[in-house]
Amino acid sequence: MNETNEAKLHFLDYWRVIKVRIGLILLTFFLVMVTAGVTTYFLPKQFLSKVRMEVKQDNSGPVSVFGGGNAKSFDPQFVATQFQILQTTEILYPVIERLDLAKAFAPVGQKLSPQQAFNRVRRSMQLQEVRNTGLIDIGIYDTDRDRAANIANTIGVVYVERRRADLQKNVDRGLEQLTEEVTKQRAAVLAASSEAARLRTEGGIPDPNPDEQSSLTGGGKETEVDFIEKDLSLQKSRVSTAKLQLELLQKLKPEELPQALRSMGIEDPTVTQTGRAIGEFSVEEKRLLSSGVGENHPRITSLRGQTAVYRSQLQIALNGQLSGIANTYALEKQKLEDATARVEVAKQAQVAEKTRIKDYIDAKNRYLQERRILETSEINLKAERMKRGIEMDPARIWEKAEPSVAPAKPNVPMYMLAAAALGLFVGIGLAFFIEYLDTSVKTLDDVERFLQIPVLAVIPKDISVLMQTTGDSPDAEAYRILRAAVEFNKPHRDANTFTLISGGPGEGKSTTMNNLAYTCAKGGYNVLVVDADLRRATQHKLFGVSNEFGLTDYLLGRAEIDEVIKTTKIDNLSFIPAGELPADSVGILNSQRMTDLIAKVKQQYDLVFFDSPPILGVSDGAVLASEVDVTIMVVQHRRFPRAMLQRVKQAVLGVGGRLIGVVLNNVDSKHDDGYSYYNSYNEYYGARREAPRIETAAPQLARPRPSSREDY
Repeated sequence: MNETNEAKLHFLDYWRVIKVRIGLILLTFFLVMVTAGVTTYFLPKQFLSKVRMEVKQDNSGPVSVFGGGNAKSFDPQFVATQFQILQTTEILYPVIERLDLAKAFAPVGQKLSPQQAFNRVRRSMQLQEVRNTGLIDIGIYDTDRDRAANIANTIGVVYVERRRADLQKNVDRGLEQLTEEVTKQRAAVLAASSEAARLRTEGGIPDPNPDEQSSLTGGGKETEVDFIEKDLSLQKSRVSTAKLQLELLQKLKPEELPQALRSMGIEDPTVTQTGRAIGEFSVEEKRLLSSGVGENHPRITSLRGQTAVYRSQLQIALNGQLSGIANTYALEKQKLEDATARVEVAKQAQVAEKTRIKDYIDAKNRYLQERRILETSEINLKAERMKRGIEMDPARIWEKAEPSVAPAKPNVPMYMLAAAALGLFVGIGLAFFIEYLDTSVKTLDDVERFLQIPVLAVIPKDISVLMQTTGDSPDAEAYRILRAAVEFNKPHRDANTFTLISGGPGEGKSTTMNNLAYTCAKGGYNVLVVDADLRRATQHKLFGVSNEFGLTDYLLGRAEIDEVIKTTKIDNLSFIPAGELPADSVGILNSQRMTDLIAKVKQQYDLVFFDSPPILGVSDGAVLASEVDVTIMVVQHRRFPRAMLQRVKQAVLGVGGRLIGVVLNNVDSKHDDGYSYYNSYNEYYGARREAPRIETAAPQLARPRPSSREDY
C-alpha cells in the first residue's frame, strides 16, 4: 500500500476519530451553546414593525406635440431600484428630522449627528417584496416598539410624498415643454401665412381660398393651352384627310374621278350632268352601231362630236375639283402651321405663369401644413392638461405599521439552532484538526509501518493488577496473548532475560511487566522480577513489600544475590526490590556486579524480568537493554509522537539490544473499534468484580528455588 492510499481515510476511520474525540466535541458543543445562550440572553430585544405599500412604475414618457407621450417599457429592476431609493438620505433624512431621531437614539443628555442616526436607521431597515405583486414591506427593528412603528410609517409617508412630488415635477416640466412647442408652432404658422400672402400680393395671383387647399397650379393659361392643343389636333386631322384625298384623286383615271368624288361626298352638278350626257351618247352610239349603222354615218359622227364636247367640259370640271381640293389642302396645312405656332406661344406663357406662382404654392402648402400641426398640438395640449389634472398616485400605503407585541430579535430558537450546528461543526472540525496534528501511535499499522517491528499484544485501558485480584480475571487474557507472542518471538531457546522499556514515564511499563510476570508464573514458569528502575521504583508497591533493602545493596556490595531475592505469595514468582539508591551511586547499573547478577539469575530461573526506567534521557534503560536477551517496547496508545518511538528503537539497537516487538498499552477499545477484537475475550467472562486489595505482607527473604523447568 503506497502513501497515497494510506492517506485516504475510510468512513469508519472518520467515525473512529469522532468516537475518540467525542469528549472534545461535546465540550466544544457545550461551550458554543452556553456562549450562544448567554449572548442571546444579553442581546437587546428588538421589535419589528412593518408598513405595506404599493409602488407603481411611472409609465408616462416625454409628451409629444404629435399626440400623447411615449410609454416606458416595464423595468424588471423597478422594485430593487425603489429599495435602494428608500435607503438614501433623500428619504431617511426627512424621517430623522420629523421624529428627531438624532436625539431619540442618543444616550440621555446627548445627541447623535444626522449621519450616525442615518446609519442606525438604515441598518435597522428590512425591505421585502411581496412575491408576484406590486406590494413591498418596509420593516424597522428598534428596541422601542412604538418608535419602530413610527419610523416605519414615517418612511412610508415620506416616500409617497417624494414620489408624488417627483412625478408632479416631471408632469409640470413636460407640460411646460409642450406649451413651449405649441408657442413655437404658432409662430411658425404665422410666419408661413405672412410669406404666402406676400408672394400672392407681389405676383398678383388670384386665389379665392388662401386658407384652404385648392387646385391652383397655373390659372387660365393651362385651360387656354388645352383648347389650343385640341384645335391643333383637329387641324392635324383635317390636313391629313385633305392630303389623302388629293393623293388618291391624282392617281385615278379621268373616267374614275366622278365616282371617286361621289364616294368622298363631293357633288358637282356640271360633272354629274356632263357625265350623264356622255353616258347617254355612248349608249346611243352603241345601239346605232349594233343596228347596222356604219362608222361614218352622220348620226354616229354627230354623237361622237357631242361626246367629245361633253368630255372636254367634264375634264375642265374635274380639273376644277382637283384644284379646289389642292387649295383646300394648302389652306388646312397653313392653318396647322398657325395652330402649332399658337400652341408653342401658349406653352411658353403657361411655363412663365407656373414659374410665377410656384413659390406661392409652396409657401401656401407650408402654411397649411404648419397650421394642421398647430391644431393637432393644441388639441393634445388640452388633453394632457385635462389628464394631468387628475390626482396621481404612484405609491400608496395599504397597511400602516403597528407596534409589535413580541420582540423579533433575537430569534432564540433560530440562534440556538445555528449555535448547535456551529458547535457540532467546530467540535468535529477541531477533533479532526487535533487528530491531524496528533502524530502519536493510533493503530497497529502505525507501529508496524514506522517501527518495522510486530505488535505482540494490545492491552486494554484501565487494566487491573492481576496479582491483586482473586480468581481468573478477563484482564489476564491480554497477558496470556502477550506471553504466547513473547515465546514465539524469542530469538533463541536460551533467551530468558527480558526488560520492558518505554520512551517516557507513565506509559504503563511497570504494570505490564508485573502482570506478564504474574501470568508466566501462573503458567508454571519459575519467574523472577527485578525492579531495576532505581530512580523511580514501583514494583515493591505492586508486590506490597518494603523497598528498604534490594538491588542497590547487592550492586554496592553490601549483600549477596540470595539475600536480596524475596519470595511472594504467588507460586513460582520471586522479586528483587530496587532498594534505596544513594545520591552518589546513580550509575551503578553499569557495573560488573550487575552483569554477574544477570548471568546468575539466568541460570536459576526460567524467566527473569527487569523493570527498566525510560530509555530516553536515562542511561540505565540502555544498560539493561544491552545486557538482557530480549527487549520489549511498551507504547501507550495515543500519547507520544511516532518520532519519539523511532528514537526509542534506535536507542535499543544502538546499544546492541534485541527488540522483538511492541506492547500497545492503554487502548480504549470502547472508542477505538479497530481494537475490539483484541480483547473480545472479555465477553467470555462475567461482569468484572471489584478486586479485593491484598494485605501487604511482611517481606520474607528466601533463597531462590531451583528451576522446575529446563530451557523452553
